[in-house]
Amino acid sequence: MTLNKMKILFIGTVDFSYSCLEHLIDNNFNLCGVITKRYSKFNSDFKDLSPLCISNDIPLYFDERLNPQTKEEFIAEHRPDIIYCFGWSHILRPSILNAAKYGVVGFHPALLPNNRGRHPIIWALCLGLDKTGSTFFEMDEGADTGDIISQRDIKISPHDDAATLYEKIKVSALNQLLEFSYIYENEGEISNKVIQNKILGNNWRKREKMDGKIDFRMTSNAIYNLVRALTHPYVGAHIETNNGDVKVWKTSISEVEYPNNLEPGKILDISDKGEVVVKSYDGAIVLIRHEFKELPKINEYL
Repeated sequence: MTLNKMKILFIGTVDFSYSCLEHLIDNNFNLCGVITKRYSKFNSDFKDLSPLCISNDIPLYFDERLNPQTKEEFIAEHRPDIIYCFGWSHILRPSILNAAKYGVVGFHPALLPNNRGRHPIIWALCLGLDKTGSTFFEMDEGADTGDIISQRDIKISPHDDAATLYEKIKVSALNQLLEFSYIYENEGEISNKVIQNKILGNNWRKREKMDGKIDFRMTSNAIYNLVRALTHPYVGAHIETNNGDVKVWKTSISEVEYPNNLEPGKILDISDKGEVVVKSYDGAIVLIRHEFKELPKINEYL
């Protein structure tokens, strides 16, 4: 089948990037080049795009110090009509933002202008939001501040965790990607762009290690939200113990009512399956999947 004429240069380095690139290839869009990384410790959901590029004969650029060619030189060599940048945790220089006829399209899994910034899936779950979004926008020199070209609401269920919400957003985003790609291909511009008011909205900060600490003085619901926010594909919430940090990947809120005069952090029960019930501020939380090398004992404290 003949490739579409519009030349797309793709930038990305995570699982979401891989899915988008694969979707464009499967739908016969003309990928003139890909900028990626060989590996990234910075992205817990890193995925290698090079096998996909090699099997489809797409020119490949690895962003690394030893590369004698700059990103700008690689882009100029392949002369894209548009650049897609999905899953790239770096601000692009103006020389790249202005390197293609239709500019650079970015992606942010939130309802812009709200919740710009870092770790949007994690913060949405951690804060117990019931809705987020899938937003594509034309990138400018700000962070997630460009004109919106496609946006969808994404409902967050109380049972969602990082993996299931990631998948919900991805399903919507892949449909949106095809919709606006065909518009660029056939019409050249998006006519119904929404200009962001940069004064409105908020910016989420970078998550630090302390933000993943389980403190049993928190409510059961707050602990539940924290754990589901940081579970796979992310780094996991943790409990600080005398023997080092213990990762927790899944919890539930105990339905058993325990006396309210028990202190937070007290271990109330341990099941035959190794599930640990711990007193929280307002009830009890069940640690279902965890990485205790040796189970604590009932009546001890975490």
